[in-house]
Amino acid sequence: MTSATVYDLATKDLDPPLAVVDLAAFDANADDLHRRAAGKPIRVVSKSVRCRALLERVLAMPGFEGLMCYSLAEAIWHVEQGTTDDVVVAYPTADHDALRRLAASDKARASITIMVDSPEHLDLVDAALGHGHPEIRVCLELDASWRPVPGIHVGTRRSPIFTAKQASTFARQVVARPGFTLVGVMAYEGQIAGLGDAAGRRVNQLVVGWMQRRSAAELARRRGAAVRAVREVTNLEFVNGGGTGSIESTGADAVVTEIAAGSGLIGPTLFDAYTRFKPRPAALFALPVVRRPTRKIATLYSGGYIASGPTGPSRQPTPYLPTGLKFLGFEGAGEVQSPVTGRAARTLQLGDRVWLRHAKAGELAERFTHYHLVLGDRVERTVPTYRGEHQNFG
Repeated sequence: MTSATVYDLATKDLDPPLAVVDLAAFDANADDLHRRAAGKPIRVVSKSVRCRALLERVLAMPGFEGLMCYSLAEAIWHVEQGTTDDVVVAYPTADHDALRRLAASDKARASITIMVDSPEHLDLVDAALGHGHPEIRVCLELDASWRPVPGIHVGTRRSPIFTAKQASTFARQVVARPGFTLVGVMAYEGQIAGLGDAAGRRVNQLVVGWMQRRSAAELARRRGAAVRAVREVTNLEFVNGGGTGSIESTGADAVVTEIAAGSGLIGPTLFDAYTRFKPRPAALFALPVVRRPTRKIATLYSGGYIASGPTGPSRQPTPYLPTGLKFLGFEGAGEVQSPVTGRAARTLQLGDRVWLRHAKAGELAERFTHYHLVLGDRVERTVPTYRGEHQNFG
């Protein structure tokens, strides 16, 4: 029995479009992340999952501790729902309403740490809450990009804090401000964690691999110096780093106490391009065949679930099952129809299903209100995504 037949059988009473999560693949991916972390706890990145039931599932597994959320409102919601009492918000917030909700809740303030990288972030919190507000837990973000020579920046544009001296100066500013407690340091090495080293031509693979090795070595030295400098100012509860693609190098850094990861649970297509690990595809979506414009083409309903990031073919969903299908170059994945071609297209009939994979891990949940959790050839249960719980955090 092929995988397509298994998924078709499991969802035979459901009408597509629909999305499934293969629990065997999800759990195997979680086990692999745990193995790769080599004893260091993994903080689960919520944006890569966006489904409370799946987040609760992985948090119950060995090696996973706490969430890394992308929104303060999202973090408060998880604490209120009882998902966890340990949340780091990975991005600074300008949400005054969420800040007021945070300040008003003893439970939320004890559970949630927000991200800061400048005195202006502290000013914003003071403006939202007024002076004399309760203690707010904060984490200092260190820029983890690689800058081999002046003017060259490899990595995501995040914090302005790059050096140990800058980290120490800002740490002293935080400690001196009433109403704030500095509890952590975070550094996200996107040029390693989020960039596959097996994509493109061989020369590109060699360049990316070389860059990542050099960047990891430089960051280990600089992050170590920055953390030591901050620890001279105040005690730290955690030092967070990494992502699914950099677990090994991040975990090898002695100053890192926990690793962030999430996409490796889902196994989207962008994470096929790594040599260090091979996650199993866990989240799939099915589209029905609604037209046969020619003998060699089958047209699917909907499908234009384009991932964020730099536009291009890598951000399109990918036909997965039956094997041997591809989009037409002229149309791609469309808003209301997506023609596919290939050998398998010749045998597809109206109403048949084509299973696809999204390019990124969490964004599929923004397209569907529910995930059908499949175990073998049956749906174990159906659970709401963030969208299905009427939660939209931007």
